[in-house]
Amino acid sequence: MNVVVFISGTGSNLAAIIKKQHQFGYKVCLVVSNNKKAKGLEFARNNNIPVFTFDWDKNDKHLTIVQDQINKHNCHLIVLAGFMKILPAEFVQSYKHNIINIHPSLLPKYPGLHTHQRVIDNKDKQHGATVHYVNDKLDAGTIISQVVIKVEKSADAKSLSKQLLFSEHSLLPFTMGLIVENRVEWHGDLLCFDQKTLTNPIIINE
Repeated sequence: MNVVVFISGTGSNLAAIIKKQHQFGYKVCLVVSNNKKAKGLEFARNNNIPVFTFDWDKNDKHLTIVQDQINKHNCHLIVLAGFMKILPAEFVQSYKHNIINIHPSLLPKYPGLHTHQRVIDNKDKQHGATVHYVNDKLDAGTIISQVVIKVEKSADAKSLSKQLLFSEHSLLPFTMGLIVENRVEWHGDLLCFDQKTLTNPIIINE
């Protein structure tokens, strides 16, 4: 399966995706960024993966130039890995059921930003990350999988972020592999896992 990865920053999840592509049966054919200086672009260049950067235009609801690149590279799955823009509904609709995102919380808890600090502020005992399909609402698409970590009493937002990131690097490629193998697939508007309707997140803990 050919995939395109969208990033905005350091690209640590992208690095994990690239490293594990042979293991899980997908191929990163393109990396897209709204940030020409995104550090993560170096991971793509070092692995001879084409890179496309563009200036965000809030009036371009279909992200036409991005769609052109996706079509050019024959990408079947769009993976948002630290992409810090909200995709327009029109673009999302063009790739319905073919865009996934990783979010650093146990959704539906804590959509949006500053998730680690919100966990600390609320004295949660557990934290985690979620891979979900993207719809036209922020961090509200159908959940596929999650990884759960324990929040230590001594944790702060920075240490919690670092701890969780390590688990994200396993969660996202593994989930992509489930999609590649058709173990996770859409039957109409129902998401299924191993041919059964997915009613709870797939918990992937190492």
